Amino acid sequence: MAEAHQAVAFQFTVSPEGIDLQLSHAALKEVYLSGLRSWKKKFNHFVTGVYPASPSSWLFMVTAILVTQYSRLDPSMDMMGDYLSDQGLTVLSALAFSTGLWLALIVTMRSILKMLLCYHGWIFEEHGKISNTTKIWLALVKIFAGRKPMLYSYQASLPRLPVPALKDTMQRFLESVRPLKTDAEFQRMAGLARDFERTLGPRLQWYLKLKSWWASNYVSDWWEEYVYLRSRGPLMVNSNYYGMDFIYVTPTPIQAARAGNLVYAMLLYRRKLTREEIKPLMIQGGLPMCSAQYERMFNTTRVPGMEGDTIQHLRDSKHIAVYHAGRFFRVWLYHNGRLMRPRELQAQFQMILDDPTPPLPGEEKLGALTAADRDPWARARQTYFRSGVNEQSLSIVEKAAFFVTLDTSEQGLQGPNPSQALDAYSKSLLHGRCCDRWFDKSFTLIVYRNGKSGINAEHSWADAPIVAHLWEYTIATDAFMLGYDANGNCKGDMDSSIPPPQKLQWDIPPECQQVILQSLSVALALANDIDFNAFPFKEFGKGLIKKCRTSPDSFIQLCLQLAHFRDKQKFCLTYEASMTRLFREGRTETVRSCTIESLQLCQGHDGSYPERKLRLLRVAAEKHQNLYRHAMTGAGIDRHLFCLYVVSKYLGLDSPFLREVLSEPWRLSTSQTPIQQMELFDLQNHPDYVSFGGGFGPVDDDGYGVSYVIVGEDLINFHVSCKFSSKETVSVCQHIKEELLRSLGLILLFLLMKS
Repeated sequence: MAEAHQAVAFQFTVSPEGIDLQLSHAALKEVYLSGLRSWKKKFNHFVTGVYPASPSSWLFMVTAILVTQYSRLDPSMDMMGDYLSDQGLTVLSALAFSTGLWLALIVTMRSILKMLLCYHGWIFEEHGKISNTTKIWLALVKIFAGRKPMLYSYQASLPRLPVPALKDTMQRFLESVRPLKTDAEFQRMAGLARDFERTLGPRLQWYLKLKSWWASNYVSDWWEEYVYLRSRGPLMVNSNYYGMDFIYVTPTPIQAARAGNLVYAMLLYRRKLTREEIKPLMIQGGLPMCSAQYERMFNTTRVPGMEGDTIQHLRDSKHIAVYHAGRFFRVWLYHNGRLMRPRELQAQFQMILDDPTPPLPGEEKLGALTAADRDPWARARQTYFRSGVNEQSLSIVEKAAFFVTLDTSEQGLQGPNPSQALDAYSKSLLHGRCCDRWFDKSFTLIVYRNGKSGINAEHSWADAPIVAHLWEYTIATDAFMLGYDANGNCKGDMDSSIPPPQKLQWDIPPECQQVILQSLSVALALANDIDFNAFPFKEFGKGLIKKCRTSPDSFIQLCLQLAHFRDKQKFCLTYEASMTRLFREGRTETVRSCTIESLQLCQGHDGSYPERKLRLLRVAAEKHQNLYRHAMTGAGIDRHLFCLYVVSKYLGLDSPFLREVLSEPWRLSTSQTPIQQMELFDLQNHPDYVSFGGGFGPVDDDGYGVSYVIVGEDLINFHVSCKFSSKETVSVCQHIKEELLRSLGLILLFLLMKS
């Protein structure tokens, strides 16, 4: 999704001086530091739990050993020596032996589970047909996975992300670019790839294998640092993404009440997260996914720096920062040692809404610093926010649990043209007024004057499914658990002695105000250039697609290829985000959805016989599914090439092949964010109570950003973005929508012909 923009645009320099030995030392040092960070995380997870064992199992083990000893048996086989004759030493030696045996059993069970989770044959089997091998494997996984896992219980058992063979990556890469290049261009690229595979590639591959043995994940830390934190462009539009509220219903039209319930629901989620009570995400009924990205959801901010940003994460925060009408406030979350109730939070927000105090000089547009380029913000922070009242107020914002914007506008399906209103709603969540969000915070909760809401999330700390998990819980808890009274206010009592919110103070000099205005100008130019079109597709959904024995995601991706081809009469490099959370600290991999098979489908859809169309569709869909499976199981293309490039920069070596590959633009960037907690919603009785999904800005100046969410059996929501300034995409968001809808119908017709 938005990461594709950064993946193309990222640049960094490493400048070790001296002979080649020193260059190698720089690369080895970075591998060592990556491993050190991984081992620190492993230790932290170990001390938080001993899953799949439990304290009660340790007590049982100790008791059993003591019983055998007092029965004059020696289960240690003389490991406890002559201590059996002394009662006190007997107890101590039994404790030591039983604890050691208990820990050994834990390590053994985790190791067996890790070996089991390295098997990925199940994902390549035909849907609905499970081999005997996979059935036995699933049974063993369930035995060793234990019961009632906590959020981080499986972290130590997840396998490492494997480094693909260099030959395989080169072969898959060349196959992926074949439909995009002429014969001459392809031969040239094939020559570069062969030369890289024969000369520089093996040396870079050696460093990656070394890192994969030492660190938990050979990609993730470099991905976070070089793709996100070292990027110097604006976070707004280019990196941050958004999630949308219910669109057909609004639980309450009272802004303060909606904010009260939503904030309280998020705090309930934070408490569950702190206690590790959130269940780890499982697929196929029992395969755990990595939960590492949840760690920095709250109490986190991205801090700008001159060469690169850093992520500041606190263990806890007892306040939130709130923006309304150009003013910043601090709202405490606890009173008399307890979490404030929704009704009390509503009162706090209402006091902010009623506060007539005007903004201080420079305060109203201060947030624009986080919306524009990173270097001016880093310099301003160093110059004007290092001391005094500015440092104190900025610290309150950055150390808040999260950021809340009480927006002065109204959004949602309203007015004479609901479609345009939905587009405006999307743009507002993506960038707002460019100064009324704090884009550095892990996420900003946005509540509009008419009670509508949404979320804007920073991308470096986690990917969209993590934020979506929080958002699903939040809006479901708000609507179905907390609710409102007959007047639309939060339910429950309140303590009238709670102090009012604290308005933050600023002393922003004219020079800093000028920097703020310059940043605002840059951000506004970027925001005004974004064309957005969000729409629901209700004619059919995954239910009918599955009846045609086709993957819904493959179906939609082929529709996007056909829509783009019909619009442009050409093909483009296509990015689809896939997850690698089957591995420890896994994040994403790229599925290159434009294939030779999809090209043949698009070129043959007008003049071919129906039987041939159907065959082309089946082949293209199966090809896409295989690409997705390879990406999920660590056999993707782009993360491997990215890490090879990083190593080459540390070694001070230039690779024409890698330089060209990593500079290619993603003209069509796509992402699906599935609903992960369907049990929280009741689509049968309350079909309107589900999020419309979310979206992101275009990855390339001449391309499209397409996000989609499959809801239930009969609905697919789309969010399409591009830039007005592009000659390739000018004012055609609506056109691509029409082509997409037409393509959906055409491809479904192909499927129904033989189903």
